[in-house]
Amino acid sequence: METKRSFDIVVVGAGIFGATAALELNQRGHQVAVLDPGPLPNPLASSTDISKVVRIEYADDEEYARMAERSREGFLQWNEWFGETLYHDVGVIMIRRTPMSPGEYEYENYHSLLRRGFQADRLDSEQIAARFPAFNPDLYVDGYYHGEAGYVESGAVVAALLAKAEQAGVAVIAGQTVTAIKAKSGRAGGVQTAEGGTFTAGHVVIAAGAMTPYLLPELQPYMRSVGMPVFHLKPQDPSLFEVPRLAVFSADVSQSGWYGFPLHPKEGVVKIAHHGRGVPVHPAKDERVVTEHETKQLRQFLAESMPPLADAPIVYTRRCLYCDTLDEHFWIDRHPETEGLIAAAGGSGHAYKFGPLLGGWITDAVEGKSNPELGKFRWRDLPPGTPGEEASRFRDEL
Repeated sequence: METKRSFDIVVVGAGIFGATAALELNQRGHQVAVLDPGPLPNPLASSTDISKVVRIEYADDEEYARMAERSREGFLQWNEWFGETLYHDVGVIMIRRTPMSPGEYEYENYHSLLRRGFQADRLDSEQIAARFPAFNPDLYVDGYYHGEAGYVESGAVVAALLAKAEQAGVAVIAGQTVTAIKAKSGRAGGVQTAEGGTFTAGHVVIAAGAMTPYLLPELQPYMRSVGMPVFHLKPQDPSLFEVPRLAVFSADVSQSGWYGFPLHPKEGVVKIAHHGRGVPVHPAKDERVVTEHETKQLRQFLAESMPPLADAPIVYTRRCLYCDTLDEHFWIDRHPETEGLIAAAGGSGHAYKFGPLLGGWITDAVEGKSNPELGKFRWRDLPPGTPGEEASRFRDEL
């Protein structure tokens, strides 16, 4: 059925980028619509699932670290705003199979925290075994625990944000799949959808995650869509995985890719996922299936690292889609050639932890306001082979 509507700003995509942008734009006085194929929150979006990590450690990147500190405070404020605890400040464990040394992810994180005035508890193998008994004490010999970190119930937060947006007057419209951006004389004027919708607007924000480089083909040299395996497991002894006997954890993550969460208080599962190269996945055409090889690799990791979870039933899997930029920094900026068109994507597997800041960044880009933090996320030319810079990422094959 044909639909025609007009707004000041149309936001394409209702994940964490789009939901926060729509709210902030509305709060600054703009008439906003956010469009998404739905259902909402969209189960295929990278910002859904039951949990995402919130940490303030970024190795030697002090700029990200400062922004992450502000964002964590924002999640705590969101708990009050939502009227329920969706961010869980349970702490983070970062452990290694070898002693921490300069230049390594855990070492740089630990010393960054100390420089910034945070308390972090250094852990040897005996302390790891005593405090976090799910881990194999013969394997992990060094690391630390830091209390000002945790996880956010990611899908529930997106749902809460969209509900707040609707209450504030944002038109949240599911069932609309944007296929084209309307532009004339070098200016964006709205979008068209596969369902026959025409939405006119003075500005268009493309916050479509892995679909962004397909809506903006000029970004395809700089962005790629890759999928990571995610597993939910049902432990035989849940008490081993409850807080405080477990927190959010990374297990030699930059060398293995594996990280996970304590027992989810509502779902009763332990979520473990891989943060690595991933496999190429077309967001609209390819199946998002976790392979037998990836499951075998998970079982090997658990047998070595977390023996009490080694034989736990896998009750759910998904392939989390990253919209990777080549350098793994976000992409939030005005289009250099089309006025009124803004890209807000490139999460690269670590954007959700900045959820409370994303809406402000995107709105500043829309309004053309000066914001020094946006310099990191500018529209930029990245030559082929540009290396990724997100320090926790595992660079080898799974």
